[in-house]
Order: sequence, then C-alpha cells, then structure tokens
Amino acid sequence: MPFASVAKKNQQNVKLPIGIEDFAELRKKNYYFVDKSLFIKDLLDKSPKVLLLTRPRRFGKTLLLSMVKYFFSMEEKDNISLFQNLDIEKVGNRYMDEQGKRPVVMLSLKDCKATSWENMQDRLKSRIASLYDQYSFLLEGNSLNEADHRYFNAILNEESKQVALENSLQRLLAMLKHHFQKPVVLLLDEYDVPIQQAWEQGYYTEAIAFMRNFLSLALKTNQDLDFALLTGVLRIAKESIFSGLNNLIISSVIEESYSTAMGFTAEEVHRLANAMGHADKFPEIQQWYDGYRFAGMGIYNPWSVLNYFDNNCRPQPYWANTSSNAILKQLLKNTSQEQQNNLLRLLRGQNIAAIIDEGIVYEDIDTQVDALYTVMLTTGYLTAESISWGPAGQECNLTIPNEEIRGIYSREVLRKISGGESTSVLTRLMRNLLLGKAEQFQEDMQNILLQMTSVYDTANQESFYHGFLLGMTALLMPQYEVQSNRESGYGRFDLAIFPKEKNSFGAILEFKTAATEAELEKRAAEALQQIESKEYIQAFLSRDITKEHILKYGIAFFGKHVMIRA
Repeated sequence: MPFASVAKKNQQNVKLPIGIEDFAELRKKNYYFVDKSLFIKDLLDKSPKVLLLTRPRRFGKTLLLSMVKYFFSMEEKDNISLFQNLDIEKVGNRYMDEQGKRPVVMLSLKDCKATSWENMQDRLKSRIASLYDQYSFLLEGNSLNEADHRYFNAILNEESKQVALENSLQRLLAMLKHHFQKPVVLLLDEYDVPIQQAWEQGYYTEAIAFMRNFLSLALKTNQDLDFALLTGVLRIAKESIFSGLNNLIISSVIEESYSTAMGFTAEEVHRLANAMGHADKFPEIQQWYDGYRFAGMGIYNPWSVLNYFDNNCRPQPYWANTSSNAILKQLLKNTSQEQQNNLLRLLRGQNIAAIIDEGIVYEDIDTQVDALYTVMLTTGYLTAESISWGPAGQECNLTIPNEEIRGIYSREVLRKISGGESTSVLTRLMRNLLLGKAEQFQEDMQNILLQMTSVYDTANQESFYHGFLLGMTALLMPQYEVQSNRESGYGRFDLAIFPKEKNSFGAILEFKTAATEAELEKRAAEALQQIESKEYIQAFLSRDITKEHILKYGIAFFGKHVMIRA
C-alpha cells in the first residue's frame, strides 16, 4: 500500500493508524479509531440499492468500505468482536443481528494506472484474477457448472477476452449467490481511477466503454445483488457510465446524505487532540486542515490530522505529498484568462461564484468554463461555503479550504501563470521585495516576464501586470495582508502589503506602463513620486506601522521589460 507507514506510539501511548486501511488490522492491533460505525446503521435504515460515495483522496474511503465488509461478511465468524464497544453495538441488537449474514465482494481499482489502454486491460485482468482467486473454493464444490468452471479458470489465468472481462463482476456475483443462496454485497473502491487515468493518458473512449458494461451488468436490475457501495473522487455522469441505472443514490461533497461518514468532524478532532495530550493545538489544526464543507458540515482532512500528530504537531502539507496533484496540473493546462484571474482571487483569500454540475463528463472539462471548478470542488482543492439553487443549477460560493491547500495553489497556480517558474523563484522574488533589494527584485521580475508567452497578448495593459504581481503576493499569506486599489491619503494605491507582526517590513507598489523601452525609467520615477505626493503611506501609519518599515516601489512595464525604482 503506498504511503503506508508503521504507526508508532507516542507519549500518550496512542497508536495512530497512518496508512492502515484494513479495519480488522486496525481493531485487532488497537490503533486509534475514529468511530464511523453508525454509517452501517444509516445503510440498514435507508437501504440504498446502489450508493456512490465521492470524496477527495485520502479521506477514509477504503477504510470505510473495509469496515462494511467485515460487518456483513459471513465468511469469518469472529468478525463480531471487531465491533465491540463501537457505536453500532450500542444502538440496538436489531442492527448487530445483521452482522455476518451476507456474502461480500470487495474490489479496489485504486492501483489500476496505466499509460495505454492495452496496459490498462492487463492491469484489470490481473486485478480481477486476484479477486476471483479469493473465491477459488467455488471450484471445489458442486455449485459451478462446466461452463462456469471454464469461465472461472480463464479469469484466474488472465486468458479472458475483453467481453468476458466486462462480464466478470456480474458472473462472480451470480456464482456466489448460487453458492450461498443469498444475494451478494458488492463494495467497489476507487471505481473512477481507470477513467481518470484514461482521460490523462488519451484512451478515454475505450475506458468509458469498458467501465459502462463492467458496472451496468453488475448493478442494473441484478437479482444476485443485495446492495452495492462504490467510492471514488469524481461522480461520472449517469449518461456516460451509469446509463439506465435508476437505483443509484449519490453522496457527494454537496449532497445531504452521509456527510460525516468520511473525514473528521470538529468533535472527533477535539477528542483525538485530547487523547494525544495536545488539546492546545486545536486552533492550529483548524487553520491548516479544517475548512471542508460536506453538505454544510465542517470536515477536517483525516490524513493530514493524523500525520500532524504523528510528526510532533508540525503543520505541513501532508495531504499534498500523497500524490503528484496530477489532476490539478491537468486542469490548469488550458485555463482562460478569466479562470486564471479567479484562481488568483482564491489565492488572495476571496470567494468565487460558479455553477456546479456534478454530473460532468471528463470530456467537458476543457470546454465548459464551470467544469474546472466542479472538478476542483469534488477533488478537494476547493470547498463550497454556500450552495443555492438558481436558474442555471447549483450556485456555489467557492473558496480554498485551509492553509495546506493554499500551499498547493501557491505552487501549481503561480507556476502556471508565471511561465513555469518554480515556487522557489517566486518566493525569492517576494523575499527580495520585502527586504528592500530592488535590484534583485527587478532581476527576478525580468526573468519571469521573459518566460511568459502571454505577455504580448496583454502588452501595455497595466491591469495585467497589476493582477500578475497581486497573484504573486499569495505566497505571503497568512503572515501579511494584501490590499489592492484601496483609498489612502489623497488617492488609491495599486498594491499594499501590510505585515501582521510589528517591526516587519511592509511595501506599497505603484504600477505604470511605458510606450517605449526608453520611457521605462521616467515612468518608474513617476510611479514612485505618486506614492509620495498622494501620501499612500497613511494606510500603514493608521496601522501603527512606522515610516521606517514602509518600502515604496515605483514599477514600470513595457512588454517583457520592467524597471523598478525604490
């Protein structure tokens, strides 16, 4: 399992389940468990035929399905001990009476990643062969006929054709139903990984065609199926993959049902912090890892919270380090200028409004403006502060949830709008600005402009340069407050950076564009003089920031050239 690590004890003798996704292992080895067993009660009460749960990666989807497997599975008789003293045991015998009464099939597609459809088929064959191997006892009895025997062995030996592979899930359910004389529970983890891979690698059409048949045959009006739970990051439109499946219930980041099934609530984080002896750290945890809103319920990133405690309460972007953030990079490839402006607004701590359509198909992402925001919301890079229904659909006010995610944006979004420059270069630019090193600041700014292919499209537009530098200031948050186009003294400054700590330096920037390269020196001097004559420093003085701690920059642009006077 990638990213798994050996959970270790700490001063409070609490074993943290870092990377533990098997419920039985977690319970038998006494790892700390945030009790989500009431999800089983909700399942039994609501009785969904097919339930799709979409959440960001590393939010506990696999562990949740594992818990459900051990609860319902009739293959092991001692599973009931795993649920002793959990909430599901406390709510009544009628729920625990359902324990161990059903055959269960659990399949994970999280490792099905390949650069071509041919390789993906090989991955799927191997994964399904491993699944069949778990039920090889069927070959020993009399429950399979001769045709089933041949089919079963072909799957085991990875010799089946694509059509047979498409039928494999449905056929396995039928064989198990016949053997146990009971309909089967199907648990399918990370169902959308092959589809996301196909979209990124260029074989989307083939993958969608396969997955449509693979899932529909197993889920649609199947008498061998008791109920099915599917998890993934994205909900794929019914029309593209769940065609004709009328019994599908969806629980997403904006749907009302099962909102606390994955991720940690504030109460759960408080209990964990107390157990770890670090109740005083709750405000820091909240700043870094809270901010998600699942159907209006505040949710913390569970992977990051656990790793925070496991690393001596050091706030770091733990979730960001569990993948290459490939989907975000892919989404940013073809962003329009309007979308880039919105991303910069998000970096500055502002909200943006967007129409969210969770029934999106991957093919729409590059053509529909709001598709970008839908995918960013469902994958965990944005959260919805409010949701309302309007004429065009679900209208959401979106924001970056916390400091951890803001760091990802600072790298990926700023790298995109700065022509591919690394975050270290952008950070150095901001550092030189706040150290008063005007020459180095100008040199870094000049190098970045030379890398930007879009400058010629926006040449001599002061608003472009203004927006670009405003975006760079996202790297300074939360230690600084940044304001743009605000009144101060006798006018409106272009950009001001206010330090939150006393005795730190702040900066005020005024921008001009020049008609020629030769005019740059003059226009930069004019910008600097405007700061003086309009007394823009009043905004700093009113915050008790002394004159000695205010840096003033007049900046002039011409195409890909810049001149800075300080």
